[in-house]
Amino acid sequence: MANSSEFNAELLLSHKYPETTFTYTERDAVIYSLGVGACGRSAVDVDELKLVYHENGQQFVKVLPTFSALFSLKLMPTGALELPGLEYDPRLLLHGQQYIEIYKPLPSNGSIRNEVSLAGFHDKGKAAIAEIETRSYEKESGELLCMNRMTVFLRGAGGFSKSSQPFSYSNYPKNQVPAVKIPKTQPFKVFEDSTQPSQALLYRLSGDYNPLHSDPMVAKVAGFSRPILHGLCTLGFAVRAIIKCICRGDPDMVKSISGRFLLHVYPGETLITEMWLDSTRVIYQAKVKERNRTVLSGFVDLNRLASSL
Repeated sequence: MANSSEFNAELLLSHKYPETTFTYTERDAVIYSLGVGACGRSAVDVDELKLVYHENGQQFVKVLPTFSALFSLKLMPTGALELPGLEYDPRLLLHGQQYIEIYKPLPSNGSIRNEVSLAGFHDKGKAAIAEIETRSYEKESGELLCMNRMTVFLRGAGGFSKSSQPFSYSNYPKNQVPAVKIPKTQPFKVFEDSTQPSQALLYRLSGDYNPLHSDPMVAKVAGFSRPILHGLCTLGFAVRAIIKCICRGDPDMVKSISGRFLLHVYPGETLITEMWLDSTRVIYQAKVKERNRTVLSGFVDLNRLASSL
């Protein structure tokens, strides 16, 4: 547990993160789509071919909204998150949640300028929670494309508060990401999709080279029997399932995404995404079929509903 004398709230809250840039091509967008399972069941999938191919003469491939989570990869180039004023063990960092807002459809290629800030920081006793927000702008036009907020759990770094009231800081509206409860009713849609044994090796080509997802020895030291799938890859699978089943294959219908990572997935396991429709919100959970365990839950807000629903 962190020593309160080591925590400097003023230093942490005044820290300015440097701007980063993320440049990508259409090839990167296609590799990402394949990495989260697009056309994995059928190479001529009517809803997903547009993500990897210029179908029917279209000029550009469509880009999945979860691709935007890659824009902030440079935040942790060494696997550690820069948090001045707090000492913690980066090996005990866990990615807990991801929240995404999409303001305009992502282009098939581009140069992105990212503004990064600390959105929240909380003392939870046994752990600290840090929320890092990235606002991404098209470099050429200056238009705001999207916002990602990554929530990480720093195990063993809590208990640093210098008063009886646990330290807690947030600079975004409390109602922006409301908690969702999974309905007890039957799902509106259910989609089953198999990840491939090589899924993590394919997904890592999108830029997340953490050896936990590729090196058997690193995975074993971390307590896993073999390398695990990236959490953001699991999120990509689930959101792609919603786009296919609810949006009739149109990724531009997605307005915002919230995902809470609950449990690891092993490459090769089968993901079952269950969806409930609440107006223009899709509440979802993803389960691993082989272990019957829920690994991810959250919601996707849509700009509109497909006319054929």
